[in-house]
Amino acid sequence: MTHPQQPAVSTAASAPVRGDTVPALVASAAARLEAAGVAFGHGTTNAHDEAAWLVLWRLGLPLDTALDEAAVVTAAQQADVAGLIEQRTATRKPAAYLTREAWLQGVPFYVDERAIVPRSFIAELIADGGIDGFLGEHTRDVLDLCTGNGSLAVLAAMAYPDVRVTGADLSPDALAVARINVDRHGLRDRIALQLSDGLAELPGPWDLILCNPPYVNAQSMAALPAEYRAEPELALAGGTDGMDFVRRLLADAPARMSEHAVLVLEIGNERAHFEAAFPELPVFWLDTSAGDDQVLLITRQALGSGLQSRDSGTPP
Repeated sequence: MTHPQQPAVSTAASAPVRGDTVPALVASAAARLEAAGVAFGHGTTNAHDEAAWLVLWRLGLPLDTALDEAAVVTAAQQADVAGLIEQRTATRKPAAYLTREAWLQGVPFYVDERAIVPRSFIAELIADGGIDGFLGEHTRDVLDLCTGNGSLAVLAAMAYPDVRVTGADLSPDALAVARINVDRHGLRDRIALQLSDGLAELPGPWDLILCNPPYVNAQSMAALPAEYRAEPELALAGGTDGMDFVRRLLADAPARMSEHAVLVLEIGNERAHFEAAFPELPVFWLDTSAGDDQVLLITRQALGSGLQSRDSGTPP
Protein backbone atom coordinates (compact mmCIF):
# COMPACT_ATOMS: atom_id res chain seq x y z
CA MET A 1 0.00 0.00 0.00
CA THR A 2 0.97 3.62 -0.28
CA HIS A 3 1.28 6.05 2.61
CA PRO A 4 -2.15 7.29 3.69
CA GLN A 5 -2.96 10.86 2.79
CA GLN A 6 -3.99 12.75 5.89
CA PRO A 7 -7.71 13.55 6.08
CA ALA A 8 -8.73 16.88 4.68
CA VAL A 9 -9.52 19.45 7.34
CA SER A 10 -12.04 22.23 6.86
CA THR A 11 -13.97 24.50 9.17
CA ALA A 12 -16.49 25.33 6.46
CA ALA A 13 -20.06 24.41 7.14
CA SER A 14 -21.27 21.35 5.25
CA ALA A 15 -23.20 22.52 2.19
CA PRO A 16 -25.36 20.48 -0.19
CA VAL A 17 -23.62 19.18 -3.31
CA ARG A 18 -25.07 21.05 -6.28
CA GLY A 19 -24.06 22.66 -9.57
CA ASP A 20 -25.65 22.89 -13.00
CA THR A 21 -22.36 22.46 -14.82
CA VAL A 22 -19.72 19.78 -14.33
CA PRO A 23 -17.05 22.21 -13.05
CA ALA A 24 -19.50 23.67 -10.54
CA LEU A 25 -20.60 20.21 -9.43
CA VAL A 26 -17.00 19.07 -9.01
CA ALA A 27 -16.16 22.17 -6.96
CA SER A 28 -19.18 21.63 -4.75
CA ALA A 29 -18.37 17.93 -4.28
CA ALA A 30 -14.75 18.75 -3.45
CA ALA A 31 -15.88 21.24 -0.82
CA ARG A 32 -18.13 18.57 0.71
CA LEU A 33 -15.27 16.06 0.85
CA GLU A 34 -13.01 18.66 2.45
CA ALA A 35 -15.64 19.57 5.03
CA ALA A 36 -16.20 15.91 5.87
CA GLY A 37 -12.50 15.33 6.50
CA VAL A 38 -12.20 12.21 4.37
CA ALA A 39 -8.81 10.62 3.74
CA PHE A 40 -7.31 10.08 0.30
CA GLY A 41 -4.64 7.80 -1.13
CA HIS A 42 -6.62 5.19 -3.05
CA GLY A 43 -6.09 6.61 -6.51
CA THR A 44 -6.29 10.30 -5.67
CA THR A 45 -4.40 12.57 -3.29
CA ASN A 46 -6.80 15.51 -2.90
CA ALA A 47 -10.46 16.47 -2.74
CA HIS A 48 -10.67 18.01 -6.22
CA ASP A 49 -9.33 14.95 -8.02
CA GLU A 50 -11.53 12.58 -6.03
CA ALA A 51 -14.57 14.77 -6.64
CA ALA A 52 -13.85 14.84 -10.38
CA TRP A 53 -13.52 11.05 -10.42
CA LEU A 54 -16.80 10.48 -8.62
CA VAL A 55 -18.74 13.13 -10.54
CA LEU A 56 -17.60 11.93 -13.96
CA TRP A 57 -18.21 8.29 -13.04
CA ARG A 58 -21.71 8.96 -11.75
CA LEU A 59 -22.54 10.99 -14.87
CA GLY A 60 -21.28 8.17 -17.09
CA LEU A 61 -18.56 10.32 -18.62
CA PRO A 62 -15.01 9.16 -19.45
CA LEU A 63 -12.64 9.94 -16.60
CA ASP A 64 -10.40 11.92 -18.96
CA THR A 65 -13.25 14.27 -19.90
CA ALA A 66 -12.16 17.91 -19.85
CA LEU A 67 -14.29 19.40 -17.09
CA ASP A 68 -14.91 22.68 -18.86
CA GLU A 69 -16.15 20.87 -21.98
CA ALA A 70 -18.67 18.61 -20.28
CA ALA A 71 -22.43 18.96 -20.73
CA VAL A 72 -24.89 20.81 -18.53
CA VAL A 73 -26.00 18.80 -15.51
CA THR A 74 -29.69 18.17 -14.87
CA ALA A 75 -31.33 18.34 -11.47
CA ALA A 76 -31.69 14.56 -11.44
CA GLN A 77 -28.00 14.13 -12.19
CA GLN A 78 -27.09 16.57 -9.44
CA ALA A 79 -29.13 14.48 -7.02
CA ASP A 80 -27.38 11.28 -8.15
CA VAL A 81 -23.96 12.85 -7.62
CA ALA A 82 -24.97 14.27 -4.25
CA GLY A 83 -26.06 10.81 -3.15
CA LEU A 84 -22.73 9.28 -4.17
CA ILE A 85 -20.73 11.96 -2.37
CA GLU A 86 -22.80 11.45 0.77
CA GLN A 87 -22.16 7.70 0.52
CA ARG A 88 -18.43 8.42 0.30
CA THR A 89 -18.46 10.67 3.35
CA ALA A 90 -20.82 8.52 5.44
CA THR A 91 -19.19 5.14 4.84
CA ARG A 92 -15.58 6.33 4.50
CA LYS A 93 -15.12 3.60 1.91
CA PRO A 94 -12.45 4.32 -0.72
CA ALA A 95 -13.98 5.70 -3.91
CA ALA A 96 -12.83 2.61 -5.82
CA TYR A 97 -15.12 0.44 -3.71
CA LEU A 98 -18.04 2.66 -4.67
CA THR A 99 -17.24 2.74 -8.39
CA ARG A 100 -15.99 -0.87 -8.45
CA GLU A 101 -13.06 0.25 -10.56
CA ALA A 102 -9.49 1.39 -10.06
CA TRP A 103 -6.86 2.43 -12.59
CA LEU A 104 -3.19 1.53 -12.52
CA GLN A 105 -0.85 2.85 -15.19
CA GLY A 106 -3.86 3.68 -17.35
CA VAL A 107 -5.28 0.16 -17.15
CA PRO A 108 -8.73 -0.34 -15.57
CA PHE A 109 -9.26 -3.02 -12.93
CA TYR A 110 -12.33 -4.28 -11.15
CA VAL A 111 -12.11 -4.09 -7.36
CA ASP A 112 -14.41 -4.58 -4.41
CA GLU A 113 -14.09 -5.03 -0.65
CA ARG A 114 -12.65 -8.54 -1.04
CA ALA A 115 -9.29 -7.14 -2.17
CA ILE A 116 -7.10 -4.15 -1.41
CA VAL A 117 -7.44 -1.17 -3.76
CA PRO A 118 -4.49 -1.48 -6.19
CA ARG A 119 -1.89 1.28 -5.91
CA SER A 120 1.51 -0.43 -5.91
CA PHE A 121 4.53 1.54 -7.11
CA ILE A 122 5.76 -1.70 -8.66
CA ALA A 123 3.27 -0.93 -11.44
CA GLU A 124 5.36 2.10 -12.41
CA LEU A 125 8.51 0.00 -12.62
CA ILE A 126 6.80 -2.53 -14.87
CA ALA A 127 5.39 0.19 -17.14
CA ASP A 128 8.52 2.33 -17.46
CA GLY A 129 11.02 -0.51 -17.69
CA GLY A 130 12.59 0.32 -14.34
CA ILE A 131 13.49 -3.32 -13.69
CA ASP A 132 14.18 -4.40 -17.27
CA GLY A 133 17.94 -4.17 -16.78
CA PHE A 134 17.73 -7.06 -14.30
CA LEU A 135 15.71 -9.25 -16.66
CA GLY A 136 16.67 -11.12 -19.83
CA GLU A 137 15.98 -14.11 -22.05
CA HIS A 138 16.06 -16.26 -18.92
CA THR A 139 13.03 -14.44 -17.51
CA ARG A 140 10.20 -16.83 -18.30
CA ASP A 141 8.31 -17.55 -15.09
CA VAL A 142 6.98 -14.58 -13.14
CA LEU A 143 5.26 -14.72 -9.76
CA ASP A 144 3.07 -11.94 -8.42
CA LEU A 145 2.88 -12.84 -4.74
CA CYS A 146 0.12 -11.22 -2.67
CA THR A 147 -1.60 -10.52 -5.98
CA GLY A 148 -4.79 -9.07 -4.46
CA ASN A 149 -7.04 -8.10 -7.38
CA GLY A 150 -4.43 -9.35 -9.85
CA SER A 151 -3.39 -5.95 -11.20
CA LEU A 152 0.39 -6.49 -11.09
CA ALA A 153 0.02 -9.92 -12.65
CA VAL A 154 -2.00 -8.40 -15.49
CA LEU A 155 0.46 -5.54 -16.00
CA ALA A 156 3.39 -7.97 -16.03
CA ALA A 157 1.70 -10.17 -18.63
CA MET A 158 1.01 -7.09 -20.76
CA ALA A 159 4.57 -5.77 -20.46
CA TYR A 160 6.34 -9.09 -21.01
CA PRO A 161 4.42 -11.01 -23.69
CA ASP A 162 6.77 -14.01 -23.64
CA VAL A 163 6.50 -14.85 -19.93
CA ARG A 164 4.22 -17.07 -17.91
CA VAL A 165 2.67 -15.34 -14.91
CA THR A 166 1.24 -16.74 -11.70
CA GLY A 167 -0.74 -14.57 -9.31
CA ALA A 168 -0.87 -15.98 -5.79
CA ASP A 169 -2.63 -14.95 -2.61
CA LEU A 170 -3.63 -16.35 0.77
CA SER A 171 -7.17 -15.03 0.33
CA PRO A 172 -9.65 -17.00 -1.79
CA ASP A 173 -11.78 -13.84 -1.92
CA ALA A 174 -8.93 -11.80 -3.39
CA LEU A 175 -8.27 -14.51 -5.97
CA ALA A 176 -11.92 -14.39 -7.01
CA VAL A 177 -11.48 -10.69 -7.75
CA ALA A 178 -8.19 -11.41 -9.56
CA ARG A 179 -10.02 -13.93 -11.75
CA ILE A 180 -12.41 -11.18 -12.85
CA ASN A 181 -9.48 -9.01 -13.95
CA VAL A 182 -7.55 -11.79 -15.64
CA ASP A 183 -10.64 -12.67 -17.66
CA ARG A 184 -11.51 -9.02 -18.29
CA HIS A 185 -8.16 -8.48 -19.98
CA GLY A 186 -8.24 -11.75 -21.91
CA LEU A 187 -5.22 -13.25 -20.12
CA ARG A 188 -6.59 -16.56 -18.85
CA ASP A 189 -4.09 -18.44 -21.04
CA ARG A 190 -1.15 -16.39 -19.73
CA ILE A 191 -1.92 -15.98 -16.03
CA ALA A 192 -2.50 -18.79 -13.55
CA LEU A 193 -3.97 -18.07 -10.12
CA GLN A 194 -2.86 -20.00 -7.06
CA LEU A 195 -4.00 -20.08 -3.44
CA SER A 196 -0.89 -20.08 -1.26
CA ASP A 197 0.26 -19.03 2.19
CA GLY A 198 3.41 -17.18 1.19
CA LEU A 199 5.51 -19.44 -1.01
CA ALA A 200 4.21 -22.67 0.51
CA GLU A 201 2.38 -23.84 -2.65
CA LEU A 202 4.76 -22.14 -5.09
CA PRO A 203 7.87 -24.29 -5.61
CA GLY A 204 9.00 -22.47 -8.75
CA PRO A 205 11.69 -21.95 -9.77
CA TRP A 206 10.74 -18.32 -10.42
CA ASP A 207 12.77 -15.97 -12.58
CA LEU A 208 11.04 -12.83 -11.28
CA ILE A 209 9.03 -12.42 -8.08
CA LEU A 210 6.93 -9.29 -7.62
CA CYS A 211 5.54 -8.74 -4.15
CA ASN A 212 3.55 -5.97 -2.52
CA PRO A 213 3.02 -7.69 0.84
CA PRO A 214 1.34 -6.71 4.11
CA TYR A 215 3.98 -4.46 5.65
CA VAL A 216 2.25 -1.82 7.79
CA ASN A 217 3.67 -1.85 11.32
CA ALA A 218 1.38 -2.19 14.31
CA GLN A 219 1.65 1.44 15.40
CA SER A 220 0.75 2.69 11.93
CA MET A 221 -2.10 0.17 11.65
CA ALA A 222 -3.64 1.58 14.81
CA ALA A 223 -3.57 5.09 13.32
CA LEU A 224 -4.94 4.29 9.85
CA PRO A 225 -7.86 6.40 8.60
CA ALA A 226 -11.20 4.66 8.15
CA GLU A 227 -10.67 4.38 4.38
CA TYR A 228 -7.75 2.03 4.96
CA ARG A 229 -9.56 0.09 7.66
CA ALA A 230 -12.25 -0.61 5.06
CA GLU A 231 -9.71 -2.78 3.22
CA PRO A 232 -8.87 -6.39 4.17
CA GLU A 233 -6.57 -6.21 7.21
CA LEU A 234 -4.84 -9.34 5.92
CA ALA A 235 -3.42 -7.28 3.04
CA LEU A 236 -2.03 -4.54 5.27
CA ALA A 237 -0.93 -5.68 8.73
CA GLY A 238 2.71 -6.74 8.91
CA GLY A 239 3.17 -7.24 12.65
CA THR A 240 5.00 -5.16 15.22
CA ASP A 241 7.62 -3.78 12.80
CA GLY A 242 5.78 -4.60 9.57
CA MET A 243 8.28 -7.28 8.61
CA ASP A 244 6.52 -10.51 9.65
CA PHE A 245 5.61 -11.59 6.11
CA VAL A 246 8.86 -10.23 4.66
CA ARG A 247 11.00 -12.29 7.05
CA ARG A 248 9.30 -15.50 5.96
CA LEU A 249 9.43 -14.51 2.29
CA LEU A 250 13.16 -13.78 2.29
CA ALA A 251 13.90 -17.00 4.14
CA ASP A 252 11.88 -19.12 1.71
CA ALA A 253 12.61 -17.33 -1.58
CA PRO A 254 16.18 -18.46 -2.49
CA ALA A 255 15.17 -22.12 -2.78
CA ARG A 256 12.35 -21.14 -5.11
CA MET A 257 14.27 -18.76 -7.38
CA SER A 258 16.26 -19.61 -10.49
CA GLU A 259 19.96 -18.77 -10.65
CA HIS A 260 19.58 -15.28 -12.15
CA ALA A 261 16.21 -14.46 -10.58
CA VAL A 262 15.34 -11.21 -8.85
CA LEU A 263 12.79 -10.25 -6.23
CA VAL A 264 11.05 -6.87 -6.42
CA LEU A 265 9.58 -5.99 -3.04
CA GLU A 266 7.48 -3.00 -1.99
CA ILE A 267 7.84 -1.95 1.65
CA GLY A 268 6.33 1.55 1.55
CA ASN A 269 7.35 3.74 4.45
CA GLU A 270 8.97 0.87 6.32
CA ARG A 271 12.54 1.24 5.00
CA ALA A 272 13.92 1.89 8.48
CA HIS A 273 12.26 -1.26 9.79
CA PHE A 274 13.47 -3.26 6.79
CA GLU A 275 17.06 -2.15 7.22
CA ALA A 276 16.91 -2.85 10.95
CA ALA A 277 15.63 -6.36 10.26
CA PHE A 278 18.01 -7.11 7.37
CA PRO A 279 21.11 -4.91 7.76
CA GLU A 280 23.30 -7.43 5.95
CA LEU A 281 21.29 -7.65 2.73
CA PRO A 282 22.69 -5.81 -0.32
CA VAL A 283 19.66 -4.45 -2.15
CA PHE A 284 18.91 -1.98 -4.92
CA TRP A 285 16.47 0.79 -4.02
CA LEU A 286 14.43 1.67 -7.10
CA ASP A 287 13.22 5.12 -8.14
CA THR A 288 9.46 5.64 -8.16
CA SER A 289 7.21 8.68 -8.14
CA ALA A 290 7.25 8.45 -4.33
CA GLY A 291 11.05 8.43 -4.09
CA ASP A 292 13.73 5.77 -3.86
CA ASP A 293 12.79 4.22 -0.53
CA GLN A 294 9.49 2.47 -1.33
CA VAL A 295 10.53 -0.46 -3.52
CA LEU A 296 13.68 -2.57 -3.46
CA LEU A 297 15.17 -5.23 -5.69
CA ILE A 298 17.40 -8.07 -4.57
CA THR A 299 19.02 -10.78 -6.66
CA ARG A 300 18.85 -14.44 -5.74
CA GLN A 301 22.60 -14.51 -5.31
CA ALA A 302 22.59 -11.53 -2.95
CA LEU A 303 19.60 -12.88 -1.04
CA GLY A 304 21.19 -16.29 -0.56
CA SER A 305 24.62 -14.98 0.44
CA GLY A 306 23.23 -12.24 2.65
CA LEU A 307 21.03 -14.53 4.72
CA GLN A 308 23.76 -17.17 4.89
CA SER A 309 26.19 -14.54 6.18
CA ARG A 310 23.72 -13.47 8.84
CA ASP A 311 23.28 -17.01 10.04
CA SER A 312 27.05 -17.62 10.15
CA GLY A 313 27.89 -14.23 11.64
CA THR A 314 30.28 -13.26 8.80
CA PRO A 315 30.13 -10.24 6.45
CA PRO A 316 28.28 -10.90 3.15
